Amino acid sequence: LAQGTFRLKSALLTLAMSQSQVSKKRKFVADGVFNAELNEFLARTLGEDGYAGVEVRVTPIRTEIIIRATRTREVLGEKGRRIRELTALVQKRFGFPENSVELFAERVENRASCAMAQCESLRFKLIGGLAVRRACYGVLRFIMENGAKGVEVIISGKLRAQRAKAMKFRQGYLISTGEPKRHYISEAVRHVQMRQGTIGIKVKIMMSHDPEGKMGPKMQLPDNVVVHEPKEEAVPMMPPPEQEEQQYGGGYNQGYNNQGYNQGYNQGYQQQEGY
Repeated sequence: LAQGTFRLKSALLTLAMSQSQVSKKRKFVADGVFNAELNEFLARTLGEDGYAGVEVRVTPIRTEIIIRATRTREVLGEKGRRIRELTALVQKRFGFPENSVELFAERVENRASCAMAQCESLRFKLIGGLAVRRACYGVLRFIMENGAKGVEVIISGKLRAQRAKAMKFRQGYLISTGEPKRHYISEAVRHVQMRQGTIGIKVKIMMSHDPEGKMGPKMQLPDNVVVHEPKEEAVPMMPPPEQEEQQYGGGYNQGYNNQGYNQGYNQGYQQQEGY
């Protein structure tokens, strides 16, 4: 009996240890669910303030959540009131201990190259009643004027008639596959609840290369071809006429009017006269 009790205790201890140590697979799934839910919550709450993504940094002391937005002043609120409210909501929803989570607001440097910000801008234009073509071409022009390499906007749904359709607007150069796509392409999808139904918006922006890595990716495209300016060739200088005469043994007159030729000619002429 004592031996059976010992085995039961050891089995319970092993089960408790296995439950405390979450497997890597479960941890990755839990992190993904947390990021997706947090992103959805912030997108709905801060959509009007130019929400452009979130980054979660976990440190041993606390968890830092960095909110990227185009208008950080509205995100922070008056005297930081709104950011404190968001911190309290996140802490209560996800069960963080007291003072273990902190929210920060980071301003987007170039909002024209941020697909999320442009998607939200287009969404509010359509809600405001602007025509689809006019709204899309306005967004396209703004993005391309601010140094983007290419842009594509797709809108699908009941645009004007009862029949649903999709419209594509493209400009510039876009890549679709490979490793550079991860660095160069910014993509976002939003849904607009209109009176006639739901309209889907998809914005895809290809950023331009920036050696400093602030306005675009630091990594150069692998198939990029750099055409250098041709080097200036030194034009050979022509020697002056006097030097040419010395170089080639004198001019034409000098060659035939030399002293030896004149003497031979005079001697032959005198002999003919004596004959």
